[in-house]
Amino acid sequence: MDRRSFLAAGAVAGLAASATVSAPIAAKAAAADAPTWPNPRGDEEPALEPALPIVDPHHHLWDLRPGVPRFLFPEVLADIGGCGHNIQQTVFIECGSMYRAEGPRDMRFVGEVEFVNGVAAQSASGLYGPMRVASGIVGRVDFTTGDAVKPVLEALLRAGDGRLRGTRYNAFNTDIPVMGMERAPLITPKGLLADAKFREGAAALAGYSLTLDTGCYHPQLMDMVAFVSALPNVTIILNHVGGPLTIGRYRNNPAETFAEWKKGMTELAKRPNVAVKVGGLGQNWDYPIGHVDPASTSVALAKKWKPWFETTIELFGVQRCMFESNFPVDKTACSYGTIWNTFKRITAGASTDEKAALYAGVARKYYRLPVQTASATP
Repeated sequence: MDRRSFLAAGAVAGLAASATVSAPIAAKAAAADAPTWPNPRGDEEPALEPALPIVDPHHHLWDLRPGVPRFLFPEVLADIGGCGHNIQQTVFIECGSMYRAEGPRDMRFVGEVEFVNGVAAQSASGLYGPMRVASGIVGRVDFTTGDAVKPVLEALLRAGDGRLRGTRYNAFNTDIPVMGMERAPLITPKGLLADAKFREGAAALAGYSLTLDTGCYHPQLMDMVAFVSALPNVTIILNHVGGPLTIGRYRNNPAETFAEWKKGMTELAKRPNVAVKVGGLGQNWDYPIGHVDPASTSVALAKKWKPWFETTIELFGVQRCMFESNFPVDKTACSYGTIWNTFKRITAGASTDEKAALYAGVARKYYRLPVQTASATP
């Protein structure tokens, strides 16, 4: 992939393309008409198994995005801290938030880690309760620059001050409209996973003991298999159970869609350097982020999501699977507490050890998090 292609796709992560002098105007405009999440969401439930320790390995933080409700530390404390579940730690996942407005383009990614590390420091003060937000941070670099990612990785590590655990670069590509757009900003160039420079850049993570978070849609899973096979020394964490698409033409034959997804996940499970985040199905790909579906229940969502989640856990085993909230994106489907109730209904028959792994142990292992022993329940 050439540099021009990256810049076209790079905007998906929020990389500013405009001159810095225009940023304050854009920020004011975004703030003036910023939507808000419904609060309460309308589907709040008492927490099931409230004492079960949870590490949420996938949430975001952002502000001043046109049409998208903000999600910053106060919202985290309200949604996550007040959900009734024992959320002990979280991992922040890059989302194009707070990039630097100035400086070399590749170094602008560092601003996101600087910002999140400040939030993590607030949480680590203990003034806001025992939950530790952003105990681990996953940032972003441009892998299409090959070995040139190394100084950027080093800058991210410095900015993370001991909290950086990896980077994420999604590889979503499809020919159907998603997020209500013919070509949504998150769509990356076709063939990205096979690109030599991209692979060279991703391979650099091994030298820094950093993980690679990535995602794709289910028709791309065989491409993902080839990609992870080419990087045996890199620990790769696949997001959102491999991205099953259930909209457009994939909605017409659910059994065929599931079978295609399962075939790809079966091959991927044979690669020992891959772990999977179990979650992310709350996003409605027919609409942009910020869309809110009608209120649901954990019973209804468990019935809907159970085939995808149980199959993933069966294929990869509990020691390579971790439940994720994907918040606030999955607020489309339900409230934060209801997401965890959904997971707990699905794992009702699991053993104590299996639950310990799925809800906290695997996330701590792959993101190398210190054990947070204080209970985060009220």
